[in-house]
Formats: sequence, structure tokens, C-alpha cells
Amino acid sequence: MKLKVLTPIFAEAASKLVNTTSKYPETILLKKDHWVIDAKSLLGVLAIALQPGQVVEFSTETDAEELIAELKDLGLFEKAE
Repeated sequence: MKLKVLTPIFAEAASKLVNTTSKYPETILLKKDHWVIDAKSLLGVLAIALQPGQVVEFSTETDAEELIAELKDLGLFEKAE
């Protein structure tokens, strides 16, 4: 699922993202350009320095609708066009 970043994701926002993805037992990958990181890794999320307007892709082994809904509720992402 492709999502557009709404706010810079550093420190507290990155922690919220990692805490949300860590609730799920399956592997969750976050793809930005040529980078692919584990969305449960705080250092990984900080390393890719997500900025407003960037489009990223979340991929999981199962249906991610619940995860995507939670991420949008955090106010960090919206569905990409």
C-alpha cells in the first residue's frame, strides 16, 4: 500500500510509527526509493528521513488494511494518489 508522508518523521513520530507496526506479528517492510527497511526498526525509520510529500510503500505478508488505518489515524500518512 502506497502512502504519502504528511509530517516529518523524526524522534517522537518515528517512535509512534515503530510502536504501531510492532503490534503486528508479521514482517512489515517500508520502501522509499531504493531503500527497504523493517518498519519495526527505529534506526531504520530514522535513517530514511521521511519528509512531507514523499510517497512510501508498506508491504506485509498479509492484508494490511488495519495497519494502514492505524498509520493514517496517527496523522503521519495519507493514501497516495
